[in-house]
Amino acid sequence: MPIKIPDTLPARSTLENEGVMVMSEADAIRQDIRPMRIGLLNLMPNKVSTETQLARLLGATPLQIELTLVRMTDHVARNTPADHMDAFYRPWAELAEERFDGFVMTGAPVERLPFEAVGYWRELQQIFEWTQSNVHRTLTICWSAQAALHHFYGVPKHELEEKAFGIFRQRNLEPSSPFLRGFSDDFAIPVSRWTEVRREDLPQDEGLRVLADSFATGLCLVEDPAHRALHMFNHVEYDTRTLADEFERDGKGALPIDYFPGDDPERPPENRWRSHAHLLFGNWVNEIYQTTPFDTARIGTADRFGPHD
Repeated sequence: MPIKIPDTLPARSTLENEGVMVMSEADAIRQDIRPMRIGLLNLMPNKVSTETQLARLLGATPLQIELTLVRMTDHVARNTPADHMDAFYRPWAELAEERFDGFVMTGAPVERLPFEAVGYWRELQQIFEWTQSNVHRTLTICWSAQAALHHFYGVPKHELEEKAFGIFRQRNLEPSSPFLRGFSDDFAIPVSRWTEVRREDLPQDEGLRVLADSFATGLCLVEDPAHRALHMFNHVEYDTRTLADEFERDGKGALPIDYFPGDDPERPPENRWRSHAHLLFGNWVNEIYQTTPFDTARIGTADRFGPHD
């Protein structure tokens, strides 16, 4: 099944050219099924690229997805044209009474700031609490994953001596987890961050499960059943050239590790994580589908008692 996004969203033509099925509003209405409502709180600077990356993964799943793009209510994006934000994004305060089957929260270029120093931190805390009553399952990425654990459990983040930057092998620690169904015993994904959350800082009695990690870069994927959340600390959603673009943006300093063939930035990188990106998102969407209430009014309320009560 396809993903439903606005007809004029820039991501649409890219996805259609890649063979991703994209549905128009009129076609979606004709289908007598309830689409899964997924919200995307996009905190990344290049919002158009991030929209495309995540819509690509959500649109490859076998279910009809209705994607809603969400922004912080009062924060003004500096790297994305205002007309794009006005046309395609809804402020969170406008949809705070609505309910979603799934909600994705991206990374943000603020990881070296204390959480409380981030201009939209207070609203983000409200959104974390809102997910407990209005969202069935949440997926956080990179800084948002760190922020969620800090909000719910007081887990600190630690600044690294140098940026974790490149493609790093991750260990599949819980192959029986439904979120890692079909994953290899180890897998490579992009990492790009200046901070980390450490395993020893996770509370031991709150049911958190470390699903994947790396000897080199630490935590990769943590499940938080108490909050129906999955926390991805790296960037499985990245395009093939995203790290190359970051390398060029940063003045071609330290090479991303194990990314350019032969460590030669003149050679095009190869994507070695695409299949696992699709697996992770497909598994996450499937878990939502299997457990979310059909009546969206019961999302949140039903979650307190179990999906089928």
